[in-house]
Amino acid sequence: MTDLIADLPRDDRPRERLLEHGAATLSDAELLAILLGSGTRGKNAIQLARELLREGVADLGRRDVRHIARLRGVGLAKAARIAAAFDLSRRIAAIERAEPQPFDGERAGAMLVRTHSHHRQEHLGAFFLDSRHRLLHQRDIFVGTINSALVSTRDIIRFALEENAVAVVLFHNHPSGNPNPSAEDLVFTRKLRDSLRLVDIELTDHLVVGATSFCSMRQKGQI
Repeated sequence: MTDLIADLPRDDRPRERLLEHGAATLSDAELLAILLGSGTRGKNAIQLARELLREGVADLGRRDVRHIARLRGVGLAKAARIAAAFDLSRRIAAIERAEPQPFDGERAGAMLVRTHSHHRQEHLGAFFLDSRHRLLHQRDIFVGTINSALVSTRDIIRFALEENAVAVVLFHNHPSGNPNPSAEDLVFTRKLRDSLRLVDIELTDHLVVGATSFCSMRQKGQI
């Protein structure tokens, strides 16, 4: 084999093949050669990659970065790129294994009591859920006066669309400490429910947070 990948026919160069045909068409050695970027005297990147993979790709992934760097022609820079690629793959695998659980209103309400019951102004926010009612994102949206939050249903809808949410659980705290929904809460909740329906998003619940407890408007039959 030639000492330089640049001397290979274009269809045999790993980077060009990846760009034209996709990464799935490359062997482990060819993918690793792209990470290496270059070989060393008398040995191109593919040959060097094959040496690194002599014991298999899993063995390489378990090696310490400095151990990889000791191989002639690798060095710390190439070894760091290899270690970074393996760690990224492990992080992706960990995310995929950690299957999100369906949203739990009781746990969410208890958490909000811990995080929002002390506020002296009303804080209104939302949990944005996917089609399986798994949490996509949580965010505080408005901070109002001690008596009310100046809330725009249009902004809540915009945030839901930005998160690609299929369902929303609204929440806000009552600085008075009383978790019972007010008449204004009921009017606003139904207005938001109806507005969300126009864009095929469900208002699943509205949690009202008091000093030591919370109220689910869904459980009270108010949505």
